[in-house]
Parts: sequence; structure tokens; C-alpha cells
Amino acid sequence: MHRSIPAAAFVAPALLFLAATLAWPLVSAFFLSLQNVRSVGTSGDWVGFENYRFILSSATFWESAGLSLVWVLANAVLQTVLALVAALILHQRFPGFQVARTWIILTWIVPTVVVVMIWRWLFSTSGGMINPILMQIGLIEDPVGFFATSEGAFTTLVFINSWRWFPFIALMILAGLTRIPSELHEAARIDGAGAFRRFTRITWPLLAPTLTVLLIIGTLLSFNVFDIIWLMTQGGPAGATRTIPVLIYETAFRSYRMSEAAAIAVLATLFLMTFAVFATRSLAFAGDER
Repeated sequence: MHRSIPAAAFVAPALLFLAATLAWPLVSAFFLSLQNVRSVGTSGDWVGFENYRFILSSATFWESAGLSLVWVLANAVLQTVLALVAALILHQRFPGFQVARTWIILTWIVPTVVVVMIWRWLFSTSGGMINPILMQIGLIEDPVGFFATSEGAFTTLVFINSWRWFPFIALMILAGLTRIPSELHEAARIDGAGAFRRFTRITWPLLAPTLTVLLIIGTLLSFNVFDIIWLMTQGGPAGATRTIPVLIYETAFRSYRMSEAAAIAVLATLFLMTFAVFATRSLAFAGDER
């Protein structure tokens, strides 16, 4: 009892800081969603849960929710594959591997605006490098407008976002690989196990907890991606890349329906919190089982 008092005193400032920076904005957003405020700085009347009823009956909201789900799944798959391949390569000893481990993080630390400018130029139909390369190797005959169609714009954005984030995930996986005892691989090699068998029987099972944590974090981060989508397509063409964060921005600052935007944000927050809680408990349960 006496020891818990100093501990609580040390933890209290951090809890108060979290309450001020996290809890208070969420509570403010919830109360805002119960009004009919149109724009920032204006007042509105109390309408209760009318905004939630309108949003949940809106086809646009469910289309954006579906796009967000596909966006998260596509990014999770592509980022994990790219990161796993990169981590396995960087885990090997080759000339310059230390330099490669350092420079792979470059794509992650480059500002988003610079990333958008680079990829917009690369994918451009006039002067870009992607179309000429694809034409030279025979994959296409004429220049392709990567952002001209709904499927093309969405797929291209998934690629760009995964390119941006996979180095960070690769470093986390690499850290997990370094914690696997080399004696296990050496013993398996002596017993005649090939590279694929060592990966499936040793590397993958021991790496699974790290991948699960990265999956949870990656899902939360991917769902909230706004900058790349907005700077590249602004939700277009024809709403093909209008995910939930983009819909929130459009509702608040283009349609001037601040309370409805707050309601969408509250629903998105509840969904992500539910996912995080269930995923964390599942991870803890799996750890107890092991």
C-alpha cells in the first residue's frame, strides 16, 4: 500500500497529460457530433443522435467504409510481403549490409509532400519514367493513366503508401529476426533441413508474435492515412479513393457540416478502439497458450 502511493504519484502526470491530449478532444468531438454545427467557430442546436442516424443511412459513408477496409487489407498484405522480403535479405551478411540497413529507412523519413511529388512525376503520362520503362519491357503498348480510372488510382495509391511504410515494418521484422537464436538454424541445417523448411519450422513460428503486433499497428496507421490520398487524388476519381479520413475532411471543410464529420470520426474511433482491444486480447491469449 505504501509503495503504491509513490508509484501513483509518478504515474499521475503522465495520465493527466494523456487525458488532456487524448480524452478531452475525443469527448469534445462526441459532444460536437450531438449538435448541428456547420463550420468552425459557429454555434449550433442540440440534435442528439440525429447525425448518427443520417450517417448510418448514408450510402456514401458505407462506400467509404468499404474502401477503407479494402485499403487496410491491401496495404497490410503488400507492406508485410515487401517488409518480410527486405528483412530476410538484410538479415544476411553481404558487402555493405550495414549501409543497406541504414538507408532502407530513407523512404520512411522523407516528407510526405516530397514523396507525393516524386511519385506524381514518375507516374505522369507526360515525362514520367514508369510508362516508358513498362513500354520498353513490353508490358504495355501505350502510356497508361494510372490515376485516370478508379481501379488504377486506388491500386497506385496502395503501392505508393506501401512503398512509404514497408521500410519501417522491415526494420521491426529485422529486429525480430535477430532475436532468433542462430543455434536453432545451425542445428536444423546439420539435420539436413533446407532453407524453406528452416523458414517454415523455425523463422515463421518465432516471428509470428512480432508480425501480429505489426499487423495491429499497421492496421491502425493505414486506416488513418489521409495525407498521401488527399495530395495525390483528393478522393477521386469519382470517389474511388474516398476513404473514411478523406470523407471526414470533405464533410467538415468542403460541405461545412462539422457535426456530421465529428460523428463519422467518433464512429471510426469506436471501430478502431474495438479492433485494438480484441486484437490485443487475442495476442495476450495466444501468448498465454504458448
